[in-house]
Order: sequence, then structure tokens, then C-alpha cells
Amino acid sequence: MKLGAVIITMGNRPQELRSLLDSVAGQKGDRIEVVVVGNGAPVPDVPAGVRTVELPENLGIPGGRNVGIEAFGPSGADVDALLFLDDDGLLPLDDTAELCRQAFEADPELGIISFRIADPDTGVTQRRHVPRLRASDPMRSSHVTTFLGGANAVRSKVIAEVGPLPGQFFYAHEETDLAWRALDAGWRIDYRADMVLNHPTTAPSRHAVYHRMVARNRVWLARRNLPAPLVPLYLGVWLLLTLLRKPSGPALKAWLGGFREGWSTPCGTRRPMRWRTVWRLTRLGRPPVI
Repeated sequence: MKLGAVIITMGNRPQELRSLLDSVAGQKGDRIEVVVVGNGAPVPDVPAGVRTVELPENLGIPGGRNVGIEAFGPSGADVDALLFLDDDGLLPLDDTAELCRQAFEADPELGIISFRIADPDTGVTQRRHVPRLRASDPMRSSHVTTFLGGANAVRSKVIAEVGPLPGQFFYAHEETDLAWRALDAGWRIDYRADMVLNHPTTAPSRHAVYHRMVARNRVWLARRNLPAPLVPLYLGVWLLLTLLRKPSGPALKAWLGGFREGWSTPCGTRRPMRWRTVWRLTRLGRPPVI
């Protein structure tokens, strides 16, 4: 299988980006074609052979990655699968690409692979980086219902069939939107503990827009993808969970503002998943009400 890699950058982590590119170049097997997208920023110096695209404005995470996809032809058609990697990550093992090839070749229904993210110093995988509810054992691989945005591989046929990431999301939940559409089309998603991306331990709330975007996009996600009876149930559960977590006053205010925004602004094309997909998600351990 021919692999490509899409890396978006704000240009502010040149050393980390170079280390990541070196780790991609060091993968066993055929050479991986790489595109680095400067998301509203110049791309730092990169090795020869790495393609670059510089955008005049920041299109957000999904928008930037979509530009990277199209750099490999319509829906990434020039390659069989695309790796999406955070620019401050690192592939510590040199067989990750080969494992991806083997996994996709062995199972034509496998559409997306979610890598395990581990702290480079401690080796610890944060619970939030295990894309399932039963996340206590990050070393257990399994079928899952979503994937990690900056550490994954997606078969290009998935993008061609169900469409790209939702660019209007800008940040948060864009992976789940794509995952639900892929599952509804019959593809499978695997979490693989043996495919590792090293990434420093961080808190998602470090982003200033975190609380607003998470709430707004949660509403958009439901409005776009869920059968009508499940929309209020799903969003009601998340509203309750947010209140139980007792966020700070400013965080709650931002979250509620984003929640309102999600209802009052266009969410894009609505394509509710089939009820058999709801049942499939339930059997996989994550019914689409949480």
C-alpha cells in the first residue's frame, strides 16, 4: 500500500516538526510521501522531498488537514491511506507504517486506525487518548467508534466515500463526525496499542476556544448525524455531565454560549445515521447517547 502523511503546523514548533519528519522518513518499507500544511503561518525549513502548502489564514485543524488531503489528489486518491500526525508528535518505532500497511491489506473493511498516544518521558497514555469508554487499559487494542485526530491512519477510499473532515468545526469533535459517517457506510475503526505516537502530556483546555468549541461542535455533531429522537437525549446527557464536572464560572459560561451557538448556527448537511448503525455503536460499547 502507498502511504502519505499530512502534518499541519502553525510554524511555532520547528524542532519538534523536524524530529517528526525524521521519524516518518525512518519508517521501514516504501517511502511515505509527506505534505506539511502551514495553517495561516509559514512552514519552517523541512527536508528535501517534503511538500509544503502555506495557507493565508488559519482554517482550523479539520480545514488544514483537508487541504493536506487534497494535496494527494481528489480525496487523497494518489495514495491508499493517509497518516495524520500532530507536528509535536514523534513515531518512536520504525515499523508503524508497515503495521498500518499490514492491517489495511489484511482487512478490506478496516477504514481507520487510531494510534496509541504515549508521553515520551513517562510512557503513560492519558485516559482521554483511549477512544472508548472502557479506557483503563490503554495497552488493549480493540474495535472503537472514534479515533484520535493527530495520531491515525485513514484509508483514502473512506474519504472518497463519506467526505472529508467537517471544516466548519475548526477544532473539536471533527474526528467523531468522520468516524460516525464511516461506520454508517460500513467501515470499521480499530484502536491499535502497538502503533505509537509519542506526544507530550497536555490538557485540551489549554486552547482558549476549548469550552466554546467543544459545546458548539457537540451540538453540530448530533444535529448532523443522529436520528432525530436521539439528538435531545445525546445532548441532554452531555449537558448533565458538564454540570456534574463543576467547571469554573468562566468555563461554564463559555460552554453554555457554545451550546446555544450550536443550535442557532448552520451545522452543515444533515445525514442521520441508520438505526442499525446506532445498534452497531451500542454493540461496540458506545451507544450514541454519550
